[in-house]
Amino acid sequence: MPTVLGLEGSANKVGAGVIRDGRVLSNQRATFVTPPGQGFAPGPVSRHHRQKLLGLVEAALNEAGLRGADIDGVAFTKGPGMGAPLAVVAAVARTLAQLWGRPLVAVNHCVGHIEMGRLLGGARDPLVLYVSGGNTQVIAFSRRRYRIFGETLDVAVGNCLDRVARLLKISNDPSPGYNVEQMAKRGKRLLELPYVVKGMDVSFSGLLSHVEETAFAMLVEVTERAMALCRSPELLLVGGVGCNGRLQEMLEVMCRARGARLCASDDRFCVDNGAMIAQAGWEMLRSGQITEIRDSGITQRYRTDEVEVTWRD
Repeated sequence: MPTVLGLEGSANKVGAGVIRDGRVLSNQRATFVTPPGQGFAPGPVSRHHRQKLLGLVEAALNEAGLRGADIDGVAFTKGPGMGAPLAVVAAVARTLAQLWGRPLVAVNHCVGHIEMGRLLGGARDPLVLYVSGGNTQVIAFSRRRYRIFGETLDVAVGNCLDRVARLLKISNDPSPGYNVEQMAKRGKRLLELPYVVKGMDVSFSGLLSHVEETAFAMLVEVTERAMALCRSPELLLVGGVGCNGRLQEMLEVMCRARGARLCASDDRFCVDNGAMIAQAGWEMLRSGQITEIRDSGITQRYRTDEVEVTWRD
């Protein structure tokens, strides 16, 4: 039963978590929050991660009741994400792996979300809707790859909502998307918005002067189309935007109409976290995938379908 420490820091959240044989032993996280109306830049985010990460590692080990010697592998986010924050996490992971004499495992951030969702949702072979600040993809597994059926043609849905929040000077604490959702619940009028679906792809840039419901309807449409194509009885919803209650409701209605099951998670594991990197690293480690130090650089544009999924049939 390998025990894996996972380190995540691809955007404004940095985390450390420990997984052992399908059990989450710890999951520690810190978030870089900017004032209303402001986004986050790589430099300040990387400085935040440098200040927080070693403390989070210590807290994760303490929560799990472990020492460094008890860890069998160190997993870290290789990409995709912001370059400077990713580089901080990779440097810490390399240092710990060499200090403890343990193998290093470079994890694709998107695959981390999927594997954590599969673990918690009990979904064996679901269609996946991955929605976050940096990514919007409809994904299915085939022939040792996570294949992308459709994706955003411009900005990700989470980034779209974040930019709307920035324009309206909505607070970034705990997250702009969450605060947009709470305000939308109090809304009385549905605005007519651009609705851009192109085959299996979507485009959100035209929505930036508007808000949320139409974006979610677009996602439901392309997801249902992919479910019909794959004949999938299960839908796995992952990524930070997957915390949104309204999106979950809309997908639940669609799944129920199809006789399918929606597998969603709460914000402990939808939002970027170290445990999801540990889980993907655990799967990779037990299938013999390890990363040599010389190959442990980051890749800001690391696509989901580049990963060979050796741990699934």
